Parts: sequence; structure tokens; C-alpha cells
Amino acid sequence: MTAHTETSAPRQPASTAPVTVLGLGPMGRAMGHALLAAGHPVTVWNRTASRAATLVTAGASLAPDPGSAVGSSELVILSLTDYQAMYDILGGHTDALPGRLLVNLSSDTPERTREAADWAHSHGARFLTGGVMTPPPTIGAEGAYVYYSGPRPDFEAHSAALSVIGEPRYLGEDPGLAQLLYQAQLDVFLTALAGLLHATALAGSGGISAAEFVPQALETLTGIPAMIEDGDALGTALDARSHPGDLGTTTMMGATADHIVATSAAAGLDLVLPDAVASLYRRAIRAGHGADNWTSLIEVIRGAEVTVAAP
Repeated sequence: MTAHTETSAPRQPASTAPVTVLGLGPMGRAMGHALLAAGHPVTVWNRTASRAATLVTAGASLAPDPGSAVGSSELVILSLTDYQAMYDILGGHTDALPGRLLVNLSSDTPERTREAADWAHSHGARFLTGGVMTPPPTIGAEGAYVYYSGPRPDFEAHSAALSVIGEPRYLGEDPGLAQLLYQAQLDVFLTALAGLLHATALAGSGGISAAEFVPQALETLTGIPAMIEDGDALGTALDARSHPGDLGTTTMMGATADHIVATSAAAGLDLVLPDAVASLYRRAIRAGHGADNWTSLIEVIRGAEVTVAAP
């Protein structure tokens, strides 16, 4: 199913409908405080009850058990480690689920979110999947947004309350879509962070301190949009599988990738990350994309490489 992101209308004053938050790690606590500040009665529960202290001080009610917490609100937000935690916490309290809307903002795979939606429906609850695209300190701040997927009527009925957390972006009815896009965004994020650390270690092998190098590396990261020039055009070209090599080729960039591997090996660094990147270039070149743009690597990643016979 194709995802089409729709943002909600500009933020409106949230209703004062009660909200329950299950899971009080940094993200759950941040959401609870944002909801309280917006005027919502908030009920919370966490395995370690002491994590609720600041929320209770701010006006939240601490439920004695998950069933009582769920029974306190129609809208129940879950901020847990993964989807298995939902089953562990609510599996013994399914009698409290009928009529509730579970909004699971935990991280897991798209397939597990679809299974979770079926599980919730089998117990009389409705279900929305969410992917929070902001760290805890910026929950509710300008620029924060959250992907959602699942039944549109449930999303629209509670979008005012959900907007307190961040701008709600609706993707479609398939419960797996929000997690799919969340994982894709984190793919970019985690890979970039790993690259930053590897590059810092590489610079350090020559005596350049992290304090000196990291600010320069961040300039490179923030400069990527300008290097690409037009993100919309890039997306269109990738959809069209068009990879003109007029500004740079896979062969040229692949040579640099190989040099990074060799330099890292000489420095005694771990080679898993740079070798994985270089491998993409090598396979793209073998598949006949040597004169194409670096974007042709996506054909290898998609598993669509076509080997070109040697002349």
C-alpha cells in the first residue's frame, strides 16, 4: 500500500478529554507533562511507580494497575520498549480494553504492528500506530511531529489531543505504515550517527581530536541538502529509476569508498561500516552502473541489480 502523508489542520486548543499514558520512560514522561500542560486529566501507570513522581506532582493520577489506568480514559497512549511489552502489560487486563483507543507509540516492525492491531480488535479496542519523530525534550515543541496510521475516524476524533505531542501526520489505514516510515527515518538517523563516530575515530587515528573534528563533520552532515540541491527532484528521479552521472559517477565515488576502507584498515579500525558502504558501490559497478550517478546504489539495495556481461 502506498503511504500518503497528510498533516492535520493547524493546531487547535486541545480538548480536555482524559488521557492515559502507559510507560514512563523519558518519552512517556514528556508526553504526560505536555498533556497536563494542555489541560488534559492524565492517568499514568508504569512498572516502576517512582517514575511517575514528577507527573503526580504536576497533577497526574497514578493508577494502581494497568487495567485501572486503561479504564480511566478512552484514549490510551502506550510508550513502551516494543510491542511485546504491550502484551505483557495488558494481557492480563483485556477486560478493560473494550471501547478504548490504543495509540501505540512504541517502536517495532510494521508486521508486528499489524498483528497488534488485530489483537486489540479481538479484545474490543481500536488501534492506531504511531512513530514519534522527535526526542523527549522537544515533545510538543514547534517542529515536532508524529506519524500515525490506522482507522481515519479514530485519528480524526483524537487529533486535537494527539497534536499536543507533536504535529500529527496521517499516512493511511494500514497500521504498519507509521512504523514503516518511522523505521525508514531512523535508518537515515542511525546510519548517519554510526558514520559520524567512525569518521571521528578515523580522524583520531591521525591525532585529530574529536573536539576539533566533530564540528567539521557536522558541517558536512548539515550541508548534504545543499549538495543534493533539490530533494524533490531527487525523490522523483529515484521513483523514475533515473541515475544520470553528469555530476559524479558510481565509479568515482566507489573509488573513494575503497580508499576509506584501506585507510581504516591501516589505522586498525573496525571495517564493518565502511566495507558495507564500499560493497554497495562495488556491486553497483558490477551491475553496469559505473557511469551512473551514486543514486544507482538504490537498485542494488532494492535487489534489482542486473549483471552486465563483460565485453
